Amino acid sequence: MKRFYTTVDVQQIATQSGADGWQVTLDGRAIKTVKGTPQIVPHENLARELAEEWRDQGEEIDPATFQLRDMVDYTIDVVAPHPAEVADRLIAYADTDTLLYRAAPDEALFARQQELWEPIVTAFEAREGVSLKRVSGIMHMSQDEAAMARLRALLQTLDPFALTGVETMTSLASSLITGLSAIRADADPLALWRAASLEEEWQAQQWGRDEEAEARRITRELDFMKARQLTRLAQGEVPVG
Repeated sequence: MKRFYTTVDVQQIATQSGADGWQVTLDGRAIKTVKGTPQIVPHENLARELAEEWRDQGEEIDPATFQLRDMVDYTIDVVAPHPAEVADRLIAYADTDTLLYRAAPDEALFARQQELWEPIVTAFEAREGVSLKRVSGIMHMSQDEAAMARLRALLQTLDPFALTGVETMTSLASSLITGLSAIRADADPLALWRAASLEEEWQAQQWGRDEEAEARRITRELDFMKARQLTRLAQGEVPVG
């Protein structure tokens, strides 16, 4: 598709709830979501980053470069109307969380998993008031109902933009612990992502790197970081750089 606009700006707008929101405009016309809903976001910083995606387009529009727009549309059209459905999808990761499933204790990988993963899990448990089972080997072990209830209650406290970020990061990392930890203001998202990717990195070190697999890994890492950026911008954080 050819670029069909000249100017990109953002405008402040009063929402139906009475709160102020922000919206991107193209040649003065306000952007809408894929489903035709006004694309109104809660903070100016997020709106300005959305605007940059439109400004950065050349003569031809590249849909693949609208990562923030796609997540914002998904938040407004899918997550906000049905947050409980998103929570249901996310809670399923608690039983299969990558950080809870370790190699057998006699394997070399186990020691590395303990070194990287256990501090993240322990800190998460202390912070969120939950106790989680660790599993060695390939056998599945369900988490206690009390732990699942606590995690579900935690998910229910998140705003729609945070839920979108957590869902994206959790699915990429195969770890709800990682997704929930990464949305915190004091988190190191890159360290969390690389910890969750430990087994993939371990295999690459043992057997060599595949060019296509490495390209996919880099893409997933960038997607993870973009999802984290969404959650922070939606809280009013100032973009870096």
